[in-house]
Amino acid sequence: MKQLALSIRGLKVRYGAIEAVKGIDIDVYEGSVVALLGANGAGKTSTLRTISGLTPAAGGKIEFYGKDITNMDTEKIARLGIAQSPEGRQIFGDLTVEENLKVGAFTVKDRKIIQKNYERCYRYFPRLQERKKQMAYTLSGGELQMLAIARALMSDPKILLLDEPSLGLAPLVVRDIFKIIKEIKEEGTTVVIVEQNALQTLKIADFGYVLEVGEMNMSGEAGVLIRDPKLVEAYLGG
Repeated sequence: MKQLALSIRGLKVRYGAIEAVKGIDIDVYEGSVVALLGANGAGKTSTLRTISGLTPAAGGKIEFYGKDITNMDTEKIARLGIAQSPEGRQIFGDLTVEENLKVGAFTVKDRKIIQKNYERCYRYFPRLQERKKQMAYTLSGGELQMLAIARALMSDPKILLLDEPSLGLAPLVVRDIFKIIKEIKEEGTTVVIVEQNALQTLKIADFGYVLEVGEMNMSGEAGVLIRDPKLVEAYLGG
C-alpha cells in the first residue's frame, strides 16, 4: 500500500463573502499523479494555492505526511517538500534561464543536490540547457512553461503542484509537457495537476477529482473517469 502523502479534509477557501472551495476532501498517495479537473471558477487553483500556503484556508485541514500544514507559512511548506509551478508561469523575465532555476533552489543548501537538480531539469528540458544564458523574456510560451516546471523541480520537491501547464500552448508542445510530467512521476515525484485539458491529463493521471463551483462533483481512478459518460460530455468533448 502506498503511503498517503497529502490529506485534505473539509477544505474551505473564501475571498470575502465568496466561498470558492466548499469543504472538499482529497487524498494524494506517494508516487501518483492526481488530477483536479473542472471548468473555470471551479476552485481548482484556490485549492492548489491553499496547499502551498499562498491563500489561507477558511476551514478544514491539510496534512502532509501526517503533519498539519494548514495555513503554515509558504516558505516552511516549500522547505517541507511542496513546490508549485503557478498558473501564468510567473517567470522573472529580467533574469537568465539559469538564474531563474537558481531562484527555485532557494530552499536547498547542499550544492551537490543543486547540481543534480540542474542536470535533471536539463535532461527533461534540453532546450533550457541550450538557452541557459538567455534572458527569460526572450523565450517562447512553451519554453517559459518548461522553465516554470523546471524551477519548481529545483527545490527537489516530494510533491509538485502544476497549475494549468498546457494553457495557451501549441498541441505539439502540450504533448511534450505531458510526456515529461509522466517521466517526473516515474522517477518518484508525486504530482498534483490542475488542468482544463481533461483528456490529456487523465491519460497520465492515476486518480482524478472533478470540482464544480467549489464542490466535489465526482472522483475516481483516472481509467474509470475517462470512460464516464457525464465527464465525457462535460469536459472531454463528447
